[in-house]
Amino acid sequence: MKEMNIREARQALSQLERLLEEEGELTITRRGEAIAKVTPIHRARQLPSHKDLRTTLPRLRKKCETIIREDRDAR
Repeated sequence: MKEMNIREARQALSQLERLLEEEGELTITRRGEAIAKVTPIHRARQLPSHKDLRTTLPRLRKKCETIIREDRDAR
């Protein structure tokens, strides 16, 4: 983890992506005290397909609209 003061951070702002790749995370300080931590946002992982889950679930005996109608009428 690299530590830099505000002035250095402002000057290195155009190189922020490269710094994060090299260091992993940066700490920005003011007068020697940490005020911010900059970490890279990892790319969102691909969402899994729910097809396998749907195939393992048992089929409903009643249609969905029948279940909703019965629930609504019970209130």
